[in-house]
Amino acid sequence: MLLAGILIAGSATVSFAASKDYEFQPVSTDVKQGEGSLISVRLIDKRTGKPVPDAVIFTTRMDMAPEGMEMMTTPVVTATSSEPGIYAFKTDFTMAGGWRFKLAAKVQGEPDTVQGEIVLKAAP
Repeated sequence: MLLAGILIAGSATVSFAASKDYEFQPVSTDVKQGEGSLISVRLIDKRTGKPVPDAVIFTTRMDMAPEGMEMMTTPVVTATSSEPGIYAFKTDFTMAGGWRFKLAAKVQGEPDTVQGEIVLKAAP
């Protein structure tokens, strides 16, 4: 019993982040329908509320799942961003309406993949 108490107390001082400690947030949810629309997302460490710079975003998918058309996709291309923790992308919103942006990233020092979804509204 005493050993279990020591192990529990000892493990309380060690803090590891997990993928659930991070969140992708849109800089803006309203985007312009058309070719070459710019999207910016922020990766936040929910424990500190601060942006996470230098994450490696290796998976992106843009689809119209919010409109019931998950198979309607459009390519996403990485764009440059001058602000740490802000990640920019370009895509062609071929139709007005709701679009789901799925992302996956690796954060330095974290073993798990950080995944997120953002819903955007494209308007003419």
